[in-house]
Amino acid sequence: MRLPVHRLDSARPETAPPLGWRCFQLGMFMLPSSALIAGLLLLVALVAASRRGRFLQDNANRVLLVVAALMVIGCFRATSGWLAWVGMGNWLPFFWAFWGFQSYVATATARRRVGLWLLAGTVPVIVTGLGQLWWGWAGPLQILGGAIIWHIGEGGTPDGRLSGLFDYANIAGSWLAVAWPFALAALLQASQSWQRRSAALGLAALLAASLYLTDSRNAWGALVLAVPIVGGPRSWLWLLPLLLLALLPVALSVLPGVPLLLQGPARALVPEAIWGRLTDLQHASERPLAITRLSQWGVALSLIAERPLLGWGAAAFSVIYPLRTGFWHGHPHNLPIDLALSHGLPAALLLVGLLLGLLIMAARRGMAAGALFERAWWGATLVLVALHATDMPLYDSRLNIAGWVLFAGIRAYLLPAAAKASTAAAGAPNGASLRPE
Repeated sequence: MRLPVHRLDSARPETAPPLGWRCFQLGMFMLPSSALIAGLLLLVALVAASRRGRFLQDNANRVLLVVAALMVIGCFRATSGWLAWVGMGNWLPFFWAFWGFQSYVATATARRRVGLWLLAGTVPVIVTGLGQLWWGWAGPLQILGGAIIWHIGEGGTPDGRLSGLFDYANIAGSWLAVAWPFALAALLQASQSWQRRSAALGLAALLAASLYLTDSRNAWGALVLAVPIVGGPRSWLWLLPLLLLALLPVALSVLPGVPLLLQGPARALVPEAIWGRLTDLQHASERPLAITRLSQWGVALSLIAERPLLGWGAAAFSVIYPLRTGFWHGHPHNLPIDLALSHGLPAALLLVGLLLGLLIMAARRGMAAGALFERAWWGATLVLVALHATDMPLYDSRLNIAGWVLFAGIRAYLLPAAAKASTAAAGAPNGASLRPE
């Protein structure tokens, strides 16, 4: 029997240093459980990989260098003062990570391995989340002599909503939504024993249940979005009509203007926990306009118009918004708007344009319709992008790291040498269907 350390060496891309490859896998597994331990492991991997290339060889990195320069220049005139410099920690180290991590996700085989590590690391999130809701678990829980400490809120945070190892249910929902495409891929892969497929089915079911229990509308949307992507184009002929049929009662139960003759039966069919949450039934009448996303976006857009070139500085929204509305919010719940407000329109357009461009190019070159785990990787990246349209989960360091790992895999797929290796390793034709492969 091979030692576990030797098992970590398998599937290593040629571009990845051996020690870095081991640390990278363990870091991805530990990421949701301990940002500190995972961060140290991933830092070792990043330093090891950085000794094997030149940052400015890639045009994508040159764009990131321009964005970094604009962000730093903006800090000198930021209204948020020292908070603007602290905010650089959410971006500048990850531009480096985006480049360095590409060594570890350079092939389809490596991306599959990393996706499965991320999924395996999600198990503690599911277990602690279900434990806090069903069995009254509360932290802090210590593991490995206090090396890992889990702060778990009894009954969830907010109360009644699954948050697991995260500070808030929406953030937990975002993490579970990113892991969901890999759970589907693990369930659908071919040539599995019935024991493995049963385990994959159980994990997927528990993950989906946990997603539901976060009570996060974004997470619910991601749950549906990932299914046809991972299923693949060949399944769309029957899968898309089936999804639309399943979603029709939900739409009838929540859309305004639907006749009561249709809405009544739809609401009787759909659980009130779903249609009530989607219509904001519990808090709609209590919620002032100033705390809604529309109000946040409106104020943020007016601030962008006042300082469009270099922005107001990181965290400026949390300072200015209470002064203008009387209500506090830490961010405007939209990544492009937050970037433009904090760092200016040029930086926002360059960064958002780069990331969306990479995602679109990967789809056009076949990743979104390729082998099973390639679809899952692209789908997980799309899910994370979609989540940032109405929230900002990147402010949790674990999701920020996971996001840049996913985009590193997208970029690696597009690089010429990696693309050839990816095609050879995938071994499956484009358009593979929902049937197990």
